Amino acid sequence: MDSLFDPEPEPATAASAPAAAANRGQIPLAARMRPASLDDVVGQEHVLGTVEEPSALRRSINEGRPHSMVLYGPPGSGKTTLARIVASSAHAAFEELSAVEAGRPQVREVIERARHRLESGGTPTIFFLDEIHRFNKAQQDALLPAVEEGLLTLIGATTENPYFEVNSALLSRAQIYELQPLGEEQVLTLLHRAIERGECGDTDVRDEALEFFAARSGGDARSALGALELACETSDVVDLQAAEEALQRKAVRYDKGGDQHYDLISAFIKSVRASDPDAALYYLAVMLEGGEDPRFIARRVVISASEDVGNADPRGIMIATAAADAVEHVGMPECAHALAQATVYLALAPKSNSAYKALIAARQHVRQFGASPPPYSLRDAHYPGAQQLGRGQGYDYPHDHPEHLSPAEVRPDELGDVRFWRPDDTEPAMRERWERILRGRGISPEASR
Repeated sequence: MDSLFDPEPEPATAASAPAAAANRGQIPLAARMRPASLDDVVGQEHVLGTVEEPSALRRSINEGRPHSMVLYGPPGSGKTTLARIVASSAHAAFEELSAVEAGRPQVREVIERARHRLESGGTPTIFFLDEIHRFNKAQQDALLPAVEEGLLTLIGATTENPYFEVNSALLSRAQIYELQPLGEEQVLTLLHRAIERGECGDTDVRDEALEFFAARSGGDARSALGALELACETSDVVDLQAAEEALQRKAVRYDKGGDQHYDLISAFIKSVRASDPDAALYYLAVMLEGGEDPRFIARRVVISASEDVGNADPRGIMIATAAADAVEHVGMPECAHALAQATVYLALAPKSNSAYKALIAARQHVRQFGASPPPYSLRDAHYPGAQQLGRGQGYDYPHDHPEHLSPAEVRPDELGDVRFWRPDDTEPAMRERWERILRGRGISPEASR
């Protein structure tokens, strides 16, 4: 039995860590497929640039000049991979801890080992701290002196916004890089790469299974590769059924460019219009599970808020546009919650299409009779010579009248008494205001109905 006081073995460098395993089969496929250089990295061009047009980060890695950084992004987007490549390029020792399990004692031990390396041989240390947002302020503060003195280069990884979760003092000493979820094509590239390397042996892996893994992994390469590995270990033929079992998710056959795309969004909108939140949520779920672009759904939600809810509940358009903003700023999968919230709200909101019908009627009138010019009193009078042309003359300023209502006509003479908008029964406040305006302008509401 080894002594409890035997010295701790020296951590392996990033380059040698995978090769140090005695049994390749014990290393998950995602770890075996981890890129060893930037040339093998798929995605994240927005922070890495390309070989032809490298970013500042790519140049610093290639030149072996690491700097402290915080990598912010979803699971499986390459945070650990990037940290290991940084260490390998700098010929540095690689220390890795998870803030979920480690505390200040473990951090102090890493710092002491880093100090020893510098003093004994000048070897630098890359300290990769996963889930750095899990550290409290005191734990994060413990890292500051080592970073400031250059004892180690800190690379923190987090799935949470570092501006909210990481101390400002630590952030000021590190660059922040936001990594994006991998696209389906990028995940598919990694899966094909694993097949080409023989990681599935003689197993017959069908294209439909790979496409399913890529589409349903949510941009998480680790999840997709893990599902592929499990499927290859448990099936001689990895078809769609085997892929479903490996990922524990039912495949949704969904053609984003065909009839299903339009049929489902149509059913979704009509369910909201019918005030059935359960049906609307079902169709929303089918579209999301099928990989529909959430921005497409968000646009339809905003349209529905105006077309079907309208002024029966003016807050509907506010909630719909807020959901659309969430889609742009949060992205999948979390933005689905905002879409669900807006869907339920609009489905349960009172409905009115009076504004929608009024616009259709007005446009039909213009198409049939043409566009009549506005009265001279309403035309722009802010340019030299406008008065000589009669522009703006005779304009009656509504704010000079009681209730800010002027009896002056603002419609073209050719329009006559044509009315396009009528208040809906679900818009009692709008009806009351409309009738009060008509009376203030000397028009009988009964005659306008």
